[in-house]
Amino acid sequence: MRPRPTRPRLLQAMIDAFRLPDLRRRILLTLGILVIFRFVAHVPLPGVDAQRLNEIFQANALLGMLDMFSGGAMRNFSIAAMGVYPYITASIIMTLMVPVIPRLQAISQEGESGRHKINRITHWLTVPLAGIAGYSQLVLLQREGAVAGADFLTTATMIISMIAGTIFLVWLGEIITEYGIGNGISIIIFGGIVAGYWEMIGSGVLAGQQGQIGGLVAYILIALATVALIVIFTEAHRRIPVQYARTTFRGGRMYKQAGGTHIPLRVNTAGMIPLIFAMALVLFPGMIASYFANPTGADPNFANHIVNIFNPNADMPLGLFYWGLYFLLVVGFAFFYTMVMFEQQDLSGNLQRQGGFIPGIRPGRNTKTYLDSVIKRITWAGALFLAVVAIIPFLSREFTNVQVIQLSSMGLLIVVGVVLDTMKQMEAQLVMRRYEGFIR
Repeated sequence: MRPRPTRPRLLQAMIDAFRLPDLRRRILLTLGILVIFRFVAHVPLPGVDAQRLNEIFQANALLGMLDMFSGGAMRNFSIAAMGVYPYITASIIMTLMVPVIPRLQAISQEGESGRHKINRITHWLTVPLAGIAGYSQLVLLQREGAVAGADFLTTATMIISMIAGTIFLVWLGEIITEYGIGNGISIIIFGGIVAGYWEMIGSGVLAGQQGQIGGLVAYILIALATVALIVIFTEAHRRIPVQYARTTFRGGRMYKQAGGTHIPLRVNTAGMIPLIFAMALVLFPGMIASYFANPTGADPNFANHIVNIFNPNADMPLGLFYWGLYFLLVVGFAFFYTMVMFEQQDLSGNLQRQGGFIPGIRPGRNTKTYLDSVIKRITWAGALFLAVVAIIPFLSREFTNVQVIQLSSMGLLIVVGVVLDTMKQMEAQLVMRRYEGFIR
């Protein structure tokens, strides 16, 4: 019998996965939905000036962020121009409102049925948010001359088409979650970001042709170091030991049983949410001021100065102000969102109800105080990590002097997080079928 050739663990795991009919079907379904998503992203709305549209997106960083969530569909102004961004916004709003509104808090505590109700409310909230965002986007592009003016009926048709495109992408994402591999919404965003990397590769080739070899190598090293940093902090967590004491009755006698486990508190509990909040807030003044700024060639007014101050592509020292403010906002939002999520989980209350306790810490208020102190300490590491990742585009541009490549730290954070999550789900599927996976 010939020996089985040795292969890398990741490659071998993919081969083992394709040998299983049901797992192969899940993987092919996920890939097929991504193909459908890319087709939808290239179905344009009428009256679009593609060249003018590209110029606008290169000059507006906020539109570039929204285009990332839409997977390039907004840059084409297709029927999926808003991507899943309205659904993400609705999810964030519901996450913040559940601990504040008693009725929503009661619904969230109803178990599986409560989760479905919250999810249904999130879907309904997505529709008006998509309509508002679509109309704002349409008005902005018409004002900039990228989209031709239209009557009321045509405008309404375009907005309804964009709402339908968003809901369709959310539906595709939920099909991936239920019948495919990975988190569907994250996979949709991941597919769009990865599709845009071909343009970045072309920009890298252009930088090499311009003689910026040293800067291009440094840029690649910074990108690799960023990926390694994201992997380390995404997987990092603090283990809190927990003991459980249970009492059971057998044959009329009482037996006491004890068991130990741990609570993994993630260093980066907030994920990429602080980056989204901070970027939206730091870009908002410049976006509003751009409506009142004088055109190019005219004497600059106060709005022109605001636009220059809040411009991410500004030279020093204005660029330092913008990215410094971005850094501080990311740190602040990381603490805010982490504490909101932590309060919503109510770990100390759940431990007390389940008969668990932390060794050396009394249940109840003392446990809550201890867990709060731990999460605040480790959140400093997570917040500073997110803030450093946020300003990496600025640092890479200043150190390498390469202007034709735009490194999206948020895009890298999403891509690495989705890959890690999908790998873990793939590993779980293989372990259930007694196959050796690729994560030890």
